[in-house]
Amino acid sequence: MSDTGFDHEWHLSELLDTHSLSRVGPALGELLGGDVAVLDHDETLLCGLLAPDARREPVILELEPIGFVASRTASPATLSAGARMLTAVLRAELRFKMASTLHLEAVAEDFESLKREHARLLESEARYRRLSEELEARVQAQVAELEERQQMLYEAEKLASVGQLAAGMAHEINNPLGFVRSNLSTFKTYLGKFAELKGRLAEGEVAWQALDLDFLLEDGDDLLTESASGIDRIARIVSDLKSFSNIDRPTDEYADLNNCLRHAASVMETQLPPGISLTLDLLPLPSMVCLPGHLNQLFFNLIRNAVQAIQDANRPGVVRISSFADDDGITIRVHDDGKGMSAEQCARAFQPFYTTRTVGMGAGLGLTTARNIVLAHSGRIDIESTPNVGTTVTICFPTTT
Repeated sequence: MSDTGFDHEWHLSELLDTHSLSRVGPALGELLGGDVAVLDHDETLLCGLLAPDARREPVILELEPIGFVASRTASPATLSAGARMLTAVLRAELRFKMASTLHLEAVAEDFESLKREHARLLESEARYRRLSEELEARVQAQVAELEERQQMLYEAEKLASVGQLAAGMAHEINNPLGFVRSNLSTFKTYLGKFAELKGRLAEGEVAWQALDLDFLLEDGDDLLTESASGIDRIARIVSDLKSFSNIDRPTDEYADLNNCLRHAASVMETQLPPGISLTLDLLPLPSMVCLPGHLNQLFFNLIRNAVQAIQDANRPGVVRISSFADDDGITIRVHDDGKGMSAEQCARAFQPFYTTRTVGMGAGLGLTTARNIVLAHSGRIDIESTPNVGTTVTICFPTTT
C-alpha cells in the first residue's frame, strides 16, 4: 500500500489544500462570530489570523490531534462546535482520499498484473513460436525423407517392371536366336554335302541321288525362310521395345493412343502365361498431346495387373482392351475376368503401397503410378470390380478441339 494508506498518520495540511482552506476558513469565521485561525498539528498557521491570547480547540480524527482551531472572540462552546464541524469536513475529505487511493492502487495493481500477464504471454508466444518453428522444421525434414523414400520405392517398382520386362524379352529373343543358330548349323552341313559333290561330279546323277541333294535344296530354302522370319521377329521385338520406351522422340507430342495400346499389348504378349490371351477392340481415336512414354508405362501396368489378376484366379482368361472417342473425350477400358476385388479393396486400390497380392509379389505402386500419369494428362481413372468375376479399369482423357 502507498504512504497514504490506512495506517498513514494524517495531518491537517494533507487533508485541506489551499483551495479547501479558502472555503472552510470564511465558514468557520462566520460560525465563530469573529476572528479564527486554523493551525496544523505543529501549530503552523494554515489560514486566518492567530491572536496572542486566542483559545485553541484540537481537531481529532482518531486519537491524536491533527490540528487546531483558534479564536479569541468565540465562546468555548462555539469554538468546540467549529472544531467538530471541521472534523466532519476532514472525515469526509479523508474518506474521499482513502477511496481515491484505493482506486488508484487497484488500477495500478491491475495495470501491473496486466503488464505481468502481457510479459508472460509474450514469453509464451515466443516459446510457442520457437516450438512451432522446430516442429515445422521437423515436419519438413520428415516430409522430405518420406518423399525421398517414396521416390525410391517408385524407382524400385520401375526397376522391377523393367526386370520383368527384360526377362520376358530375353526369353522371347532367345527363341528365334536358338532356331536361327540351329538352322545355320544344319545349312552348314548342307554346304558340306555340296562340297562333297564336287569330288563326285563324274558319277553324275548317281552321286546327286546318293547325297539326296533334292531334299537339301528344298529344306535349305525352308531353313533360310525360317531364319529370315526369326530375324524379322527379333527386329519387331526391338522395334516394339524402342517404341515402348519412347527412345529418340520428343517429350510432348501428338500421339494416337491406339498405337500406345498396341505397343504395350505387343510387349506384354511375349510374357503371357499359358491359358491367358489378349484381345484388342480399338476404334479410331483423335490424336492427343501427351507423353507417349508415360502412357506406354500406364497401359503396360494396367495390362500386367489384369494378367496377374487372372493368374491369381488360377484359371484361363482373357484381357480385353477397348477404346473409343465421343464428345466427352477418349475412353479406354482394360477388362479382365480374373480374381476381382471387394468394394473395400477397390476404395483403397489407388493408395500408395496397397496391394491385394501376397507379400513379396508387389509393392502396391502400379495403380498409384497409373493414377498419377492419368492425372498429369488431366484425365480420370475409375475401377469397378466384382469378386471372382473380374475387374474393369476405365480411363477418360479430355480432347481439345
